[in-house]
Amino acid sequence: MPLTISDLMSKMPGAFIPEKAVGLDATIQFKFTGAEPGEWYATIKDGKVSIAQGIFETPKMTLTADSADYVKIFTGEIDGMQAFMQGKLKLAGDLNLAMKLTQMFKIK
Repeated sequence: MPLTISDLMSKMPGAFIPEKAVGLDATIQFKFTGAEPGEWYATIKDGKVSIAQGIFETPKMTLTADSADYVKIFTGEIDGMQAFMQGKLKLAGDLNLAMKLTQMFKIK
């Protein structure tokens, strides 16, 4: 059975690599379209990540993607940079944070 956005978001804390986020205090808003539309946000602070469903008023970065594409990006089936270049992934805010995001999480 393929991963859902809910599955993926619930796996994020377990996939987090704290050493890659030293000193980071940021909230990332996720906006999903497509088969599983919804809004989620991840707060990274003090070497921990917390995930919640909903809208965070002042995120450091906003990531917008089709839910199916995001699952493929997160699991490594699609390269995140390629998806961005192809317009499958839209970013707003701190783009350096987007680059770090791929290093901070590892789905096993």
